[in-house]
Amino acid sequence: MMEGKTLTDDVTVPQPRDAETTSVVNRVRRAQGQLGGVLRMIEDGRELADVVGQLKAVTRALDKAAFALLSNELRRAHSDGDRPEQIEELEKVFLSLS
Repeated sequence: MMEGKTLTDDVTVPQPRDAETTSVVNRVRRAQGQLGGVLRMIEDGRELADVVGQLKAVTRALDKAAFALLSNELRRAHSDGDRPEQIEELEKVFLSLS
């Protein structure tokens, strides 16, 4: 996302500023590559079970990235003493992943 874009009105997506966020960016880039592989598998007519297995792997990778972003932001919000409303908003985003 571009700087200034928000997930909600109160929660800004953290910009790459530390090793944890850089790790998430790398994870999403790997998932992007995996998804390209899935598209090639579909175009090549690969077995359904193989394609679905790879789609599940991409989904798990993206879920892990989302949880890592939220975890990082919750830690930051807690240590910075953010307002309870901001933390509640992060919790809502977290719960939306389930």
